[in-house]
Amino acid sequence: MNSFLASKPEGRIVLFGAPFDSTSSYRPGSRFGPQAIREASHSLETFSPEQLLDLEECPFTDDHDLELPFGDPCPALDLIEQKAARVISHGGVPFLLGGEHLVSLGAIRAASSMYPNLRVVHLDAHADLRDEYLGMRLSHATVMRRVLDLVGQDRLHQIGIRSCTREEHELSSRLSTTPEKVSLLAGENPCYLTCDIDILDPSVLPGTGTPDPGGLSFRELSNLLVSMITRLRVVGMDIVELSPGLDPSGVSAVVAAKLVRESLLALHRAPACG
Repeated sequence: MNSFLASKPEGRIVLFGAPFDSTSSYRPGSRFGPQAIREASHSLETFSPEQLLDLEECPFTDDHDLELPFGDPCPALDLIEQKAARVISHGGVPFLLGGEHLVSLGAIRAASSMYPNLRVVHLDAHADLRDEYLGMRLSHATVMRRVLDLVGQDRLHQIGIRSCTREEHELSSRLSTTPEKVSLLAGENPCYLTCDIDILDPSVLPGTGTPDPGGLSFRELSNLLVSMITRLRVVGMDIVELSPGLDPSGVSAVVAAKLVRESLLALHRAPACG
């Protein structure tokens, strides 16, 4: 079976990987996530019975993985920002595959520069709102604090958070919302959708760096992503934090690949996308 991630020419949706996990503090390995998703896609059909759509009819481009340096995250974030900015400037929608969650910051910076009224919708188990972690202001544990610095409190919306520090809790409580409220708040405003795959319960997806019990089922997350993509004006999105080496069964990569498939199809049929 061929990979469903085979590119279609001149697709406005541009998929690319950001294989970076230098700030991962517990279980690294998410830099192998993008390639694992591509490999797992060989096991899945291109057709979605839920959406009654086929990726064969969905134009998109897979620009493969960026070549990112290890260590200091600043150069990697700059390269991600530059790539996402090029996609957006040509009228495209960047779809980033992580990598640790910090990689989202580069793409969000690009989207924010192009769309000053950008809203960010954050799906995650963790608040990621620490001002610094282990002495670092740029970390997978601080990424949403840096996004907050960029867009402001009224433009960051968190869904699914179930783990945070006492200090994060007050702020996260103010940012916490529901998909229905996000749709009302966002209106026609451009939105960036960032999904840390550990929002899923570890029984569904154990292959992630910081699993946290009590998460969503696959069906709940898939339906949530499709609903939000088709209701919001999505100008960029990502799915991050798959760490395939932590799940020798390979099931986690298949779960992530299917979420990518459903998201690509939803982006294709969303009239307000981009």
